[in-house]
Amino acid sequence: MNTPASHPPRLTHLTFHGPLSEARAQSLVRRLTRTNPTTVLDIGCGWGELMLRILTAAPDASGTGIDLNADDLARGRRNAEARGLTHRAEFVEESALAATRGPADLVLCVGSSQALSTTEPPEHTTEALRALRGLVTDNGRVLLGEGFWQRTPTPAELKGMWPEAAVTDHHDLATLLDLAVAAGFRPEWTETANLDEWEEFESAYQADVEVWLAQHPGHPLAAETRERLDRHRAQWMSYRGVLGLAYLTLVPAL
Repeated sequence: MNTPASHPPRLTHLTFHGPLSEARAQSLVRRLTRTNPTTVLDIGCGWGELMLRILTAAPDASGTGIDLNADDLARGRRNAEARGLTHRAEFVEESALAATRGPADLVLCVGSSQALSTTEPPEHTTEALRALRGLVTDNGRVLLGEGFWQRTPTPAELKGMWPEAAVTDHHDLATLLDLAVAAGFRPEWTETANLDEWEEFESAYQADVEVWLAQHPGHPLAAETRERLDRHRAQWMSYRGVLGLAYLTLVPAL
């Protein structure tokens, strides 16, 4: 579906809604399908690109993606139809809190742990990990994509990030792994998004709107759009190299 040229487009340059390269995505799909999952649950799926790729690689699997963004879910359904996966991929608009759709052989929760908790950061991570342990089968896998501090941010950096950003908003990577173990998992694989992946994600996140703004400077939405773009870019420059994203492949401990 094409967005009218008179309105800012939305995320058309993004393949994944996060700092995830094609190479890493391929590696994750290979690893996550080695156990031959037959059921996949994607928490906060967006348009579920990673889930669809897993279903393509695991022809006996079916998947359910849940999210609250109707536009993203519609994009996921269109992509599933284009790839012949409609009969195996379901996209549902609902909250992940108290989710009853598990347990599944493979649970994806990439950048969406907040969907599993009502507590404030960083305590929400602990609650989300406990919820994930109940959503995965005993011989299954969880892929958790979770933010962490690569180093302690300075007061100036925090001031430039999201509103009321604080050092306590995230754990470091070692603490994140300890929390996963305490919640009943063993970390099969630990990897983190690199700077190239972050830059590709953040650039693609704004690219189509930046082009629209350059071509529509007098549009009634131009001032609002310019302010939003400039604010987000300033935030990115503040957490660039400070905020990390870990991709943890977790095995339930029996």
